[in-house]
Amino acid sequence: MALQQELHYKEFVQRENEILRAPYNPELEFYSAIKAGNIQKVHQLCEEPLMNKPGLGTLSLNRLQSMKYHFTITTALVARYCIEGGMELSAAYSLSDFYIQKADLCKSIQEISDLHTAMCIDYTKRMKSLRKQKICSRQIAECLDYIYDHLHTRITIETLAEHVQLTPSYLSRLFKKETGSSISSYIQSKKVDTAKNMLIYSNYSLSQIASTLAFSNQSYFTEIFRKHTGMTPSNYRMYYFRNTEIGKATEEGFQTSNGKDE
Repeated sequence: MALQQELHYKEFVQRENEILRAPYNPELEFYSAIKAGNIQKVHQLCEEPLMNKPGLGTLSLNRLQSMKYHFTITTALVARYCIEGGMELSAAYSLSDFYIQKADLCKSIQEISDLHTAMCIDYTKRMKSLRKQKICSRQIAECLDYIYDHLHTRITIETLAEHVQLTPSYLSRLFKKETGSSISSYIQSKKVDTAKNMLIYSNYSLSQIASTLAFSNQSYFTEIFRKHTGMTPSNYRMYYFRNTEIGKATEEGFQTSNGKDE
């Protein structure tokens, strides 16, 4: 069971063949990954060149100029999301100005696409660094990395304490002091964040998601999800999935799944 959960989790994170990913839905995946400092996911999302992304409109009859406009829009939105995530306004906009000016000098669409990847990774690395700068101790930073890497398992205070070689009671106090959250609440919130994406971008049933993220059962998963979002997982999937292009294309199939899982 543990191996199956790990495979499901890694399968989702790596966006393997069974994952139904919406084409270019930045609000819910692309920009959110940058804001979260998730370098691995941003690398994966940038594997497809900017010029090949579906859904890009024609903003100019000159294709190169059109791509420059798309680059400018994307960079401005990246800056906005990073500001929401805690980056200083001046730093975010100075960086966007830097990349937009570089894009203006590009002579080919390939240069624009390569610059797009570099810009996204740059912002993501800065957001990851910013997240860790808020953490004073090495032990808590290591705990956060462990949690992100093991969301498919049942993570206990004892496991984390052993990982960083601290007593559970001391780690609990230190974690609360540095993050403002208890260990259990923090783990729950990160699992719920992952579940949100799985509900929108995968065809896993609610029971599969609950199992993949190591919830004891589907009822408990629903309880925790509702506690953090105010919605049941089924209602969340129905509401947000319909707003994606892939949701419009496969809504009928998910309605059948939701009917079984509600």
